Amino acid sequence: MIENSMFEEEPDVVDLAKESPSYPIDSDDAVYEPRSSRLLVRGLGENDLDEDEEDYESSARLLGMSFMNRSSNQRNVASSYTRQQYSESCLKPSTKTTVVGVLILVLVASMIMVIYFLPGCTFTRKGCKKSNSTMDSIYPISTSGEPFPWTELRLPPSVHPVHYNISLHPNLTLMTFQGSVSILVQVLHETKNIVLHGSDMNISKVTFEGKEVHVLEYKPWQQIAIKFPEDLKKGQYVLNINYTAQLSNSYDGFYNSSYVDTNGTKRVLAATQFEPLAARKAFPCFDEPAFKSTFTIKLTRERKYISLSNMPKVKTTDLKNGLQEDEFGKSVKMSTYLVAFIVAEFIGVSNNVSKTKVSVYAVPDKKDQVQYALDTACKLLEFYNTFFEYDYPLSKLDLVAIPDFLAGAMENWGLITFRETTLLVGSNSSSIDKQLVTSVIAHELAHQWFGNLVTMRWWNDLWLNEGFATYMQYMSIETVFPELDMDTEFLNVRFKALTKDALNSSHPVSTVVSTPEQVEEMFDSVSYEKGASILLMLNATLTDGEFRKGVIEYLQKYNLSNTESEDLWNSLFQVSKQNLNVSEMMNTWTVHKGFPLVIVERKGTQVTLTQEHFLLNAENSTDDSSLWHIPLTYVNDSCSVPSSSTLNLPDQVKWLKFNFRSDGFYIVHYDEEGWKNLIDALKGDVTVLSCKDRAALINNIFALSRSGKVSFRDVLNLMEYIRNETQTAPLTEALFQLGQIFRLLDKRSEFNLASRMTVGTVHKSLMESQSWDLESSVSEMTLRSALLEMACSLNIRNCSTQAKHLFDQWFISNKTFQIPSDLMRTVFKVAAQTDEGWGKLLDIYKHSINDQEKRKTLEALASTQDIRKIIWILQRSLDGSVIQTQEFPLVINAICKNFAGYLYAWDFVKENWDKITQKFPVGSFAIQSIIMSATSQFSTKTRLTETQNFFTSLGTNGSQMRIVQEAIETIKLNMRWMEKNLNALQKWL
Repeated sequence: MIENSMFEEEPDVVDLAKESPSYPIDSDDAVYEPRSSRLLVRGLGENDLDEDEEDYESSARLLGMSFMNRSSNQRNVASSYTRQQYSESCLKPSTKTTVVGVLILVLVASMIMVIYFLPGCTFTRKGCKKSNSTMDSIYPISTSGEPFPWTELRLPPSVHPVHYNISLHPNLTLMTFQGSVSILVQVLHETKNIVLHGSDMNISKVTFEGKEVHVLEYKPWQQIAIKFPEDLKKGQYVLNINYTAQLSNSYDGFYNSSYVDTNGTKRVLAATQFEPLAARKAFPCFDEPAFKSTFTIKLTRERKYISLSNMPKVKTTDLKNGLQEDEFGKSVKMSTYLVAFIVAEFIGVSNNVSKTKVSVYAVPDKKDQVQYALDTACKLLEFYNTFFEYDYPLSKLDLVAIPDFLAGAMENWGLITFRETTLLVGSNSSSIDKQLVTSVIAHELAHQWFGNLVTMRWWNDLWLNEGFATYMQYMSIETVFPELDMDTEFLNVRFKALTKDALNSSHPVSTVVSTPEQVEEMFDSVSYEKGASILLMLNATLTDGEFRKGVIEYLQKYNLSNTESEDLWNSLFQVSKQNLNVSEMMNTWTVHKGFPLVIVERKGTQVTLTQEHFLLNAENSTDDSSLWHIPLTYVNDSCSVPSSSTLNLPDQVKWLKFNFRSDGFYIVHYDEEGWKNLIDALKGDVTVLSCKDRAALINNIFALSRSGKVSFRDVLNLMEYIRNETQTAPLTEALFQLGQIFRLLDKRSEFNLASRMTVGTVHKSLMESQSWDLESSVSEMTLRSALLEMACSLNIRNCSTQAKHLFDQWFISNKTFQIPSDLMRTVFKVAAQTDEGWGKLLDIYKHSINDQEKRKTLEALASTQDIRKIIWILQRSLDGSVIQTQEFPLVINAICKNFAGYLYAWDFVKENWDKITQKFPVGSFAIQSIIMSATSQFSTKTRLTETQNFFTSLGTNGSQMRIVQEAIETIKLNMRWMEKNLNALQKWL
């Protein structure tokens, strides 16, 4: 599955969020314990090594250094209280009265205790039933009042499904469905119980081996169970369940969706979204990834609809009342979360790739927007078949654009579902729009191997699915579509991963999860972007194509099976000819949260390298030790080729830059002289470093400033070179980093200060020199859209005037005059600042059938400074009446970028929390985005307290989410940065 953060267009670079804030800002100097050991690399000739120095050489490539970051958290647990004592004057009763009163009280109390403690059944004819006190105290109570025979969230391993026969009849008028499922189960160990999942359904009849049985349900765990009087022997049995249910009105399970066509007619459809835990809402099942099985699906529908599922349709049967039943072929062995089916009025186009029929489906009004996706999917499928040396195993592959869809896309085997904006490409779409669609298709196709063919055993290793699919999407596009400049985009992804992982509230790539909320929370930047980043680092470390060979070995060995991280490492180790323990190296990156800071200290020809856990705030660290095996690379001014083994430093070398091209997942800090030499070199000639290395220096120094390791003065010193910068990667990184600070200052009513800081760093002439004409290069479009969006945000006159002129031409021409697609959001945001322009944009939003245009229009509508419009758009996006509810996280994000609406958005989230969590699962990416968008720009004690109090008040309805800890940590870091730098900035500027 690809989440919103993976496909949304980059927001205004002056804005504070790329879905989540990058390097939340810290003001205080972080406190670290002294480093406990060092690796010394001397600059000697290659053949002048003694035995000790040979040891250094062998470890320079993998900088596996043992360091401890010690932190102690002292907690005051003592508490005291005082009792208030009262004294009154009163009359004393007589001794006789006192004695009689006491006797009466004792008698009454005794009778009450007897009645209270004796069970009610004592006074009945039948008397009391003997109960199993042990069972009553251990087992949860089912809805029927009987003990439920299982006590864990995970299902017992004694029974496995072999095959499901599923029949469903959705009624798209009543928004209900009837279902029956027949499950062939294998009893592996003798047991008296069969426990599986089922949620939000009315079970009417259950039979086991043809005999009707009683079913128990425990709703908190979404489990159902059948108890048997005797142990079931090992072997195969058939379980049948009939049930009815409502089509879900959220975005998971078997849910209803609707849209209005160009004739104004409302159309309805039913689609599925089962990942991670929602197959159980459509049919009773063993809803865990390891319970792989085969499936045969039948769907009953009205004639005007078509139906789709994972496998090709094998036959259609006419039923009474004008209905038809479609039966689909028996599936390959797969996990329940990959099952999918759709009933809708869609049309499609098809093409053949090898033995696979590839089709793209959409609503009829958008049939002219599917061709790009079809061509792209065919090319990428051919690439993956070749790269993995394992052909896609199904005979068909459908890609379907769903009008109402929360995630970016979902990799259901053979039936991939998408948001319309991530699959459809209009005739006026730019290369940037195509970059987005291509990325999502590449991600989901990679899942057909990583995730579908080979599946993680449990959600703790979600990164095996998502990290690999993310890595492959960039690698495949770089090969198949080099003109889309995905290399720069992947660099931004690595920076984003570092952002999240620099927080105490981060988590290991592979981490223990059990509750549904914890499973939902795994769909975040760590699983996706960090997972992809460490795979890039590993590929760069291995040689001679060993990474690809290991991947092929892994897929062939574990096809149709479930795996853990160790299985991938073992496959890579088996094909590697290097003296490299892949498992030992990579576990340091997956089992512990965070990443290392490599500290470079140079004295003449001698370089000392040390590592420590990089945290933006080390004072409250929850991890007391860190150790990474670091594939260390560097480049210097005398040689442009990176070295990852022996560090040989001649006298004439002036500067060193470590982590060549940012292929490693770490950041680097140099001593004062080291930074000075790098900055001087860039000021003299920006081309001495690659554009990726320049972008990385900018990213690293901002992060170091926020952790308190360098001053903001040092940041501004490096940024002086930017006036000579022309490349997209370093400029957009600089704009993004400055944009975070701009938004913080703006929320503190320091707009003029923020403007002076930004314009003083990125020269005004660079913004004013940008073209407003059509561009073909993705890199050029990315840069100019970032610069012009910043210019208009800063109210630079020429920018706003030109944007308004383009909008007027476009509107008057009835859209025949073309606004460059990459500038459309900037142009629309300027137009939205007037009542007339906002009204025109709202009308455009309601009637547009181009989804990229529609999304940019919505962002512009949400950028208004008019409070009444802000409140209206918040309400309409949550209730779904004018704006689809799936866009609510985007609306919150867009509103919170601006001073006018960010507090209104926060209040709206608090007041409507219950409604929000009914629409979006607690812990889901949508909830994560809403929380961070609403709070990430707070920087005062008042807002911190308010945020803490609100989430504390939620109890089990959200207070334990990891994202809440991230939000609170971010606010504290923002406060510290303000305390340290606000006055200094005012003096400097």
